[in-house]
Amino acid sequence: MEAAAASPVRFKSNYAVSRKIEPFYKGGRVQINRDGKFMFCPCGTKLNVIDVETGALRSLQQDDEEDITSFVLSPDDEILVTGSRALLLKQWNWRENKCVRTWKAVHVAPVASMAFDSTSTLLATGGCDSTIKIWDMIKQYCTHNLKGSSGVVHLVEFHPDPSRLQLFSSSIDYKIRIWDLNSSKCVAMLDGHFSAVTSLAFAGGNTLISSGRDKICMVWDLKTRESKRTVPVYESVEAAVLLPEKGDFSQLGVKKQGLHFVTAGSKGILKVWEVATAACVYTQPVPFESKEEASERSLTQCMLVPERNEIVTVSVEHNIVLYDAQTLQLRKQLAGYNDEVLDVKFLGPGDSHIVVATNSPQLKVFELATLHCQILYGHTETILALDVFRKGLMFVSCAKDKSIRVWRMNKGGRVVCVAQGLGHAHGVGAVSCSRLKESFIVTSSQDCTIKIWNIPESLTSKAKAALISSPETLHAKVTERGHDKDVNSVAVSPNDKLIATGSQDRLAKLWSCSDCSLLGVFTGHKRGIWCVQFSPVDQILATSSADGTLKLWGLRDFSCLKTFEGHDASVLKIIFVSRGTQLLSSGSDGLLKLWTIKTNECVKTLDGHEDKIWGLHANKQDDMVVTASTDSCIMLWKDVTEIEEREAQAKQEEQIMKEQELSNLLHEKRYLKALGLAISLDRPHTVLMVVKAILKEADGRKHLEENIIRLRKDQKEAVLTFLVTWNTNSRNCHEAQAVVETLLKHEAPDSLLQYSGIKSAVESLLPYTERHFQRLSRLLQASMFIDFMWQNMRLADAAQQEDMTL
Repeated sequence: MEAAAASPVRFKSNYAVSRKIEPFYKGGRVQINRDGKFMFCPCGTKLNVIDVETGALRSLQQDDEEDITSFVLSPDDEILVTGSRALLLKQWNWRENKCVRTWKAVHVAPVASMAFDSTSTLLATGGCDSTIKIWDMIKQYCTHNLKGSSGVVHLVEFHPDPSRLQLFSSSIDYKIRIWDLNSSKCVAMLDGHFSAVTSLAFAGGNTLISSGRDKICMVWDLKTRESKRTVPVYESVEAAVLLPEKGDFSQLGVKKQGLHFVTAGSKGILKVWEVATAACVYTQPVPFESKEEASERSLTQCMLVPERNEIVTVSVEHNIVLYDAQTLQLRKQLAGYNDEVLDVKFLGPGDSHIVVATNSPQLKVFELATLHCQILYGHTETILALDVFRKGLMFVSCAKDKSIRVWRMNKGGRVVCVAQGLGHAHGVGAVSCSRLKESFIVTSSQDCTIKIWNIPESLTSKAKAALISSPETLHAKVTERGHDKDVNSVAVSPNDKLIATGSQDRLAKLWSCSDCSLLGVFTGHKRGIWCVQFSPVDQILATSSADGTLKLWGLRDFSCLKTFEGHDASVLKIIFVSRGTQLLSSGSDGLLKLWTIKTNECVKTLDGHEDKIWGLHANKQDDMVVTASTDSCIMLWKDVTEIEEREAQAKQEEQIMKEQELSNLLHEKRYLKALGLAISLDRPHTVLMVVKAILKEADGRKHLEENIIRLRKDQKEAVLTFLVTWNTNSRNCHEAQAVVETLLKHEAPDSLLQYSGIKSAVESLLPYTERHFQRLSRLLQASMFIDFMWQNMRLADAAQQEDMTL
């Protein structure tokens, strides 16, 4: 710390986006490739390919800008086909992000479902126009057009045995149709469901399990085409997945041989069922109350990834969870869509995580290295603000449900709620933690009050030892009505002795921490104050307001020391960086601005977000910043000042070396190399100097011709663009004309026409050349007249001399 204090402060000049956490899934079916390394998620007009390990994202972007309605990856991982609202099917080489071919879907309405057969040669597309088309992907033509379904065909599936050539489909009439592809006819209808059929799973060759939204799963015998058993699941089932015959699933209640399957549905939990007895043998424990009806926790999809021994679920909230298939232990969770992000903070001892408040009652904690997301349940309404204690392990959240919650991260990275506090009459909009020790919290609310909450030492020690099973209750030590309108922001000073508040009533106020007595008022903003922040080094308070300004105030006399103007919109958040010598501010127009306090100047404006930036936080090392916006994106910005300085220095050194080399070449009269170097440096003036130097030599024209002829085509093109500029000046026109003459002499007209920019070059050369020619003509006339005058003067002079001699 002392070493850091002794080192001089380096002003920052720029930040660059090092990572962007953006929505990658907005609903629809998700698919995982065979080895489980990549996940495919539809997101509007794009199809995103996510690396499951790192969370890295690639997008397959369509040209037609139409939403993707359906897609499928072949069982051999080679062919990816997407269907969009433009009624086109596209085949992709997804590893290289290339669209290989596009063809018309022949459906008259969008494609709702797709499936490949087990050989990856046949593709079935079920349309919203009640038809099913089958495509031969090798010969590239439509082989079947199956009519007879009613309404949208939302489910198509091939029988896993390719020799049977059977296709199963389901549409709005709740029946499962079996199509024989040899005869192109519907050979059977399995009638038993009373609501939409959501998934089909094949066991062996002759057993089919179907799940439906009528809260049942049915087991069918495909020989007799009769229902063997009905399994009542008591919830709307979105997916039924068969557990493999091999493998130890005893932890999931599998005690006997025989078929078992997993269901996922509206309750948001996984259940394991035994087919023989139709009994539920295992129910997954979850950290929330399960509801009968559909909610945001309901599951929409469930898949088995045999290669990695994983079960993957997708929820209505767009969360994708990967479980160990044999124990249902959570391995990884990815958040597909964040909605509006209201606050974000770095978390963990080395700022390895970020905690995010989205427009929901759940908190999300992302591990930055893998993008693994923990979802924290506790609040019942939208979380509005967050703050983290100095060590980075404990943090506080406050929400519209009038409560605050204290959370702690353990050594393994798991976060648990250790305390909660109730007491505000309205939603709690701002929170700030004590800075020196984990001793108290300050909150402010729409009820215009500020409250100070003490954290007992017993609580922190219990939390450290992980002895807290349920959250303890906190009570407010002091409550003070602070403002006449909503209190938007609250901050605690670095020494824990002062509190600052900023309100919609355009005032910022300073309070004593011990008894919450008012010490002073900061007046000067023309509109509501959005953020207040103490300087980490000086007795200064920074405020930002909806009037587009930032102000710095002295804490001793409450006077305004500086005003920063530059934002065209409300300034929502401010933080001090560079050890209190610079400010970073975020606006409601999605812009970040970096200010140097000493000079009052805006050093850099960073444009990364599309909408209001509510979250802004710097890490402890002061080399990273995280921002979060209502455009659903979270961005990590890296301080690139040093990198840019090093690059600029390296560039400068290289430039100096080249210039030295150039002067050496000119001195040694190695003109060809000098020309090439000057052209590569993109220095028209230097090239001109070289041309002038060549022309000054004896036989200069000849040397110039030789050197120009030996240049490469791209170098000649560069010289041509340079000489257009030289030709505009009468001082340099002779050199320009000499080079033009060389080019016209030695280059055939056809090859000259191939030069890039030849048209504009000729158009620019003609008028100036004409002007130079006229000037030379006038000069010639004038010189003739001078010659004539001189002759006459000499004659008169000679006559006078003759008279004198006489």
